[in-house]
Amino acid sequence: MTIRKKGITHKGGLLPEKVRNTFEALQAELNIIFTNKNLLYQAFTHSSYVNEHRRKQFTDNERLEFLGDAVLELSVSKYLFEKFPQMSEGELTKLRASIVCEPSLVIFANELQFGNYVLLGKGEELTGGRERPALLADVFESFVGALYLDQGLETVVAFLEKIVFPKVEVGAFSRVSDFKSQLQEMIQQSNNGTLMYEIVDEKGPAHNRIFVSRVTLNSQELGIGRGKSKKEAEQQAAQNALVSLKKELQEEE
Repeated sequence: MTIRKKGITHKGGLLPEKVRNTFEALQAELNIIFTNKNLLYQAFTHSSYVNEHRRKQFTDNERLEFLGDAVLELSVSKYLFEKFPQMSEGELTKLRASIVCEPSLVIFANELQFGNYVLLGKGEELTGGRERPALLADVFESFVGALYLDQGLETVVAFLEKIVFPKVEVGAFSRVSDFKSQLQEMIQQSNNGTLMYEIVDEKGPAHNRIFVSRVTLNSQELGIGRGKSKKEAEQQAAQNALVSLKKELQEEE
C-alpha cells in the first residue's frame, strides 16, 4: 500500500526502474542520500514531463524551484556576510547577485551534469530543452529546495561548500562585469597569447536556438559555454575559463 503525502505525488513505482537507478547513481555521486526519494524525483521533473503523463501522479519542480531560490539566497548571503566583513551592503548585494544569477547556476548544474537527470517531455527533449540555460538554472534551485526539505539547511550549506563557495574564494564572481574582458585582462597580464572564441555547435529550432561556444588559448581549450545567443554562450565560456584558471593558480600557490 502506498501512502500519499500532501504535495508529493511521485510514487517510486510510477517511474521506470532504469530512471530510479539513475537517481540512485546521482545520490552516490553527490554522497547525499535522500530520505524522501519523491522530493529528489520532483526536483528533476519538468512541467513538460507532467503534461505528457497526465494519468500518472507526477508533480513538476516549479514549487521546489521557488523554495530553492530563497534557500540559496539566504545561504549565500550568510556565507558572504561572514566571509567578507569589510564589504559594504552594496558590494555584498552585487556579489550575491553574480553568484545566484542564471549563468552562474547553469555552471553549477553543468558541473554536476544535472541536465542528464531531468525528466522531460518528448517535445521539450527534441527542442534541446536538456541544455537550455533557464531549465538548468531552475533544476539547480529545485534541487536545493528538495535538499532543504529533506535534510535541512545544514546539509544544503555543506553541499554549497563543495559546489559554490570554493568558486567564490578563487574570485570567480569578484566582478559582475563582462567575463570576456576579465578573461582578456588575465591573459594579458601573463602575456600568454591570443584568445579565440568559436561557435562549435547549434541546437534546437530557430525560435529556441542554443549556441555552444568554446574559448581557446593557443589552440588549448579553456572553457565551454552555452546560451540563447552567441554572445551569451561566449560569456559563459569565458566565465567557465576564469573559474578553471583561478583554481589552477590557487593550487600552484
